[in-house]
Amino acid sequence: MSGLLIRPRIRPRVAVVLVYTAAMCMNGLDSTIVNPALYTIAGDFGRPLSAANTVETAFLVALAVGLPVAGWLGDRFGTKRVFLGALAAFTVASAVCGLAPDLNTLVVARAVQGLAGGLLTPVGMTLLFRAFPSHERMKLAKVLIVPTALMPALGPPLGGLLTEHLSWHWLFFVNVPIGAAAVLLGVFGLREHVEGPEGKFDTVGFWLATPALGLLTYALGFGPSRGWTEPAVAVSAVLGSVLLVAAVVHQTRAKTPLLKLRLLADRVYGSASALAGVTAAGLMGVLFVFPLLYQASLGASALDAGLSVFPEAVGLMLASQVVDRLLPRLGPRLLTVPALLVAAAVFGALAVPGVAENAWSVRGLMFLIGLVLGTAVLTVQISGFESIAPPDMGQAMGLFQIVRTLGGALGIAACAAVIGGGHVTEASADPGPYRTAVWVTAGLVAVGALLALRLPREAPQPPPFDDEDAPEPPGEGLAAEEAPVVKG
Repeated sequence: MSGLLIRPRIRPRVAVVLVYTAAMCMNGLDSTIVNPALYTIAGDFGRPLSAANTVETAFLVALAVGLPVAGWLGDRFGTKRVFLGALAAFTVASAVCGLAPDLNTLVVARAVQGLAGGLLTPVGMTLLFRAFPSHERMKLAKVLIVPTALMPALGPPLGGLLTEHLSWHWLFFVNVPIGAAAVLLGVFGLREHVEGPEGKFDTVGFWLATPALGLLTYALGFGPSRGWTEPAVAVSAVLGSVLLVAAVVHQTRAKTPLLKLRLLADRVYGSASALAGVTAAGLMGVLFVFPLLYQASLGASALDAGLSVFPEAVGLMLASQVVDRLLPRLGPRLLTVPALLVAAAVFGALAVPGVAENAWSVRGLMFLIGLVLGTAVLTVQISGFESIAPPDMGQAMGLFQIVRTLGGALGIAACAAVIGGGHVTEASADPGPYRTAVWVTAGLVAVGALLALRLPREAPQPPPFDDEDAPEPPGEGLAAEEAPVVKG
């Protein structure tokens, strides 16, 4: 018996769900958990707050930079290898962030976190969607909602709690045991899938798309707070826009593009991607502007304003429990269109004079936003990839995440422009501009209802026989090297 290596046998689909959820929870939490600690970090390192803000700048810009290459890397080197490599890098970078002796080290490690996070989301969803055929993806609503809704909403209060009672270092240390366990589980439980990209790496597309997304993310993220005329913001916006146009032109003409923009011509996927961008713009816009309106109307503290939007996450959690039941009965179109119309009406209700002055009305409306908009968003996320062929899944996921990320940033920027450019750091005494910005977000969601008319009427149907309980092929549950799926 000596020398016999006993390894756990793990069902691959169970492993995919567990590893994906752990990784995305870490990524989602880290997108918001550091914000409450920036003052403390600046004080500990003896630096001004403007310098500490580079901690978040580095994370957001690096995250956008990682998105364009995620699909190609997954196809070229294998989704398991790329996902676990990114997850390991994210975990190690978290430890370095927690141990950082100075601000520069923290910023660099935070950038590595962001770059790894930009790979985790599209490659992780590719793993998840390849493990579940289209008719079974309705079950994934409960999985997808935890990292996308609950974790970002928990970030600010958890960040404040850890910073106040332990130290800001624990904002990053909490990732280490979770990440290490997820990587170990993934090594034994995930199966490899190498699709094999067509042709050579699109170097020109890489040098156009990657800096374009990074520069635009920087401009859209910091234009509202620093002012659109600040040289760094203005140059980033202009140069990023020029590079983005050049990238789109190149991608449509290249034989083997880095990003397969032709996928957007598909009626279902193209509509779902556009809908994801519009709804992200509406949701991120209202979550940005309403706390400011709440402070302007009630004179509430920033903490009270932040907690006022938390019921939205609760509504999203409830939506995840009903989508898998409603989608097979109603179909994507009939479920999404009414949900978006109701969401637009609820958004508009937030802007009605007198509503923001009532705390319980605010909580109730925020809960409804999470419930109805969450229903629509989850339906789109699940059904939008029905017509995507398996070889294109990695590319489709990357494009979907890029559109959604830019949509959210544009929504915040549009609201900031309506409020008054760069002067949004403190709530003004006049709530009028904030209410106007909320109406803008309601209009964005209403536009989404028009796009949803292009979604399919029927839900994905199961094949003639259900092989879910069939014996697993050899190698399932073992390491990738024993039974990899390799194409191309």
